[in-house]
Amino acid sequence: MRMTDRTIELDCGKLTPTFPQRLAAGLAPLTSLFRGFRNRMDINALHDLNDTQLRDIGLTRADLTSAFLASTFFEDPSEHLTRSARNRWRLSFFRSHEE
Repeated sequence: MRMTDRTIELDCGKLTPTFPQRLAAGLAPLTSLFRGFRNRMDINALHDLNDTQLRDIGLTRADLTSAFLASTFFEDPSEHLTRSARNRWRLSFFRSHEE
């Protein structure tokens, strides 16, 4: 029998997670909830800015309101604001290149 014909069955497919990995997996939902709450507080602070300052970062008051209305309490509204700012930037970028 040749060496290439022999196979060794090793049980390497299942690795048990270590304690830090299990701890991180258990705390992930709590971390996500905390991050969403913190972002919600930061977006509330954006209401203190005037319209010119909001325009500088690519947002409007309507974006702030729609971010809160589009997301539930446990969702992160900052994703909606990021999408709004990027879309507004893309539109202005393409309009400036058309002229």
